[in-house]
Amino acid sequence: MDFIRLHAGMTDPMTTFFISTLGCKVNQFESEAMEHSLRQSGHIPANPGDTADVCIINTCAVTQKAAMQSRQAIRKAIRFHPSARILVTGCYAQVGPDEIKTIKGIHAVIGKTEKGDLKRFVPEISADNDLALLSRDEDIISFKSAMGMKSVPLGTRSRPFLKIQDGCNAFCTYCIVPHARGPSRSLAPEAVLNQLKEIWNAGYPEVVLTGIHLGGYGADLNPPLDLVELLRRVQTSGWTGRIRLSSIEPREISDALIRLASASNGSRAEICPHFHIPLQSGDDEILKRMGRPYTRTFFKDRVLKIKERIPHASVGVDVLVGFPGETEAAFENTFSLISELPVSYCHIFPFSRRKNTPAFGFKDQVPQPVIKDRCRRLQGLGHSKRRAFYEKAVGEEAEVVVEEKSFREKNLFKGVTSNYIPVLIEGKKDPGCKTVRVRITGISEKGKTVIVTAKTKEEE
Repeated sequence: MDFIRLHAGMTDPMTTFFISTLGCKVNQFESEAMEHSLRQSGHIPANPGDTADVCIINTCAVTQKAAMQSRQAIRKAIRFHPSARILVTGCYAQVGPDEIKTIKGIHAVIGKTEKGDLKRFVPEISADNDLALLSRDEDIISFKSAMGMKSVPLGTRSRPFLKIQDGCNAFCTYCIVPHARGPSRSLAPEAVLNQLKEIWNAGYPEVVLTGIHLGGYGADLNPPLDLVELLRRVQTSGWTGRIRLSSIEPREISDALIRLASASNGSRAEICPHFHIPLQSGDDEILKRMGRPYTRTFFKDRVLKIKERIPHASVGVDVLVGFPGETEAAFENTFSLISELPVSYCHIFPFSRRKNTPAFGFKDQVPQPVIKDRCRRLQGLGHSKRRAFYEKAVGEEAEVVVEEKSFREKNLFKGVTSNYIPVLIEGKKDPGCKTVRVRITGISEKGKTVIVTAKTKEEE
């Protein structure tokens, strides 16, 4: 018989739950929103190491590897929670429900349109009866409903995510995401400001604004509103913490956005000098085949404009290696562009064929060994770029949001600067999850990891 917990003073059995999350910051936000919703409905999270009544796996499908890892997470949950009801949701549940349903032991597959209201399904699948597999998914491409998944920070991170946009209209030739999340939809600015107020009142010093196509924020609203105008409203709303932007497309790095971030440097409502920009390729012909609406020259101009106005800004790039038709010369165009630009770090992804995307059937597929070698070369370049960026910060002072204590080292606390340098802070006193002033003291390397150390001004 399953162990069922009761809240004090209540006689109804309460369902315990466990959530496993794969994929991007948006998925992480949505899992936190699910947890908050389930808690409000009276369900409680299982203690670490305990089995749960219901397991929710929030999946990813951006690559074949992500889909495989999602299947592994499902099977792991089934093994570790043998008596639990298994509910699968997320992007993989939307684009590959038939593949998921072949896994024995799943009780529900819930697509994107129902993901925000999982609390309706938990009582049904957790009931003590033999259910047929519950499957709910719809045509996400025509989904027009407003975006409204809400989350109040639960104390699990010092820099909470806030999803202000979902979906994408771009349909790049390699990308499955529009099929998984539907068209672009934005959270109303009033809702954004209200949620930021809750985050600030809860004592959080930074929030990360996130979305599937963040720079497309507001185009669907009536009247339309862009990201820059939203940020201006945030700055005049009384918010005095840091605002960090997640990934943003090159064409949406406008001069106005750069000016706004530059003007807020060191202010009480700072837009973090950190831009994560998907490059994908530095070759113009490959960019055309990808359906990317910019050239290498345009991308170069945006990065140099950022560094001209904000010299200490961190600029990270995503690179997609081995797209069909990527010759050695095309790859060298990407490598040389990143080499010459003041890039701070690189995220490297091998091309992954996804069904229902045009690139799945493209000719001139690049052999996997070639892709692997090119990834290795770019990773080496990215490592040297990261180290060079960190070295420039040694000796400087910075404001750091403290995230957690490093359990591997005594008296070291993890944190991140506004320009996205992760640091280990030396100090005997726990600064807590707040902003502290530090001086960066040095860098070292452990394997492929560059470690930056700092001391609080009190400890100097």
